[in-house]
Amino acid sequence: MKRKIFVLGDSISIEYGPYLRECLGKQFDYDRKRGEEALIDLNQPVGANGGDSNCVLEYLREQTEMKIHYDILLLNCGLHDIRTNIDTKEKQVPQEVYRNNLENIMELCSCSTKKTIWISTTPVDDAQHAKYEKTFRRYNEDIKQYNKIAENIMGQYKIPIIDLYGYTIGLGNQLYYDHVHYREEIRALQGAFIAENIRLLLQSEYIVL
Repeated sequence: MKRKIFVLGDSISIEYGPYLRECLGKQFDYDRKRGEEALIDLNQPVGANGGDSNCVLEYLREQTEMKIHYDILLLNCGLHDIRTNIDTKEKQVPQEVYRNNLENIMELCSCSTKKTIWISTTPVDDAQHAKYEKTFRRYNEDIKQYNKIAENIMGQYKIPIIDLYGYTIGLGNQLYYDHVHYREEIRALQGAFIAENIRLLLQSEYIVL
């Protein structure tokens, strides 16, 4: 029987998704949060874009109420959470709210998902972001702090993490085609990296289906 993988993540996951599906091959059934409107503006948390942790929590609550269950849930949020107001410097989702959201998300996952795998949030180049995006800011120091929060929560719930942050930041300097999204060759590498790690996790003590 094929293992079913469902992806709930931001626009980065939308773009590496086709490569992940291809690398997973026929061994897995791949699906994700859907909606073509996300492709019109990758910055907006609509359609296939999971958005920030508030949006992910709301989506999973709705799915749980509908008694939707997942075999393997590939999950990420954080990139939208760290969006920073240029004038007030406030985060879209402050750290404490992010932490609480992740705890609530993990509680839902424990009821509706056989196995959850967390994907760390990808890096940001501060200068590159500011060059292309004029309405808000993102900072890589925030990415690291929010990834650390997620790491701590995942440790509490014994959820394995695929370190997409560490992998991506090691791919060199020519990563982005805009403020935060990756060139096609980088997306292909990300998809292959995640697929390889999923297979390794399925063989480990963490994942037994």
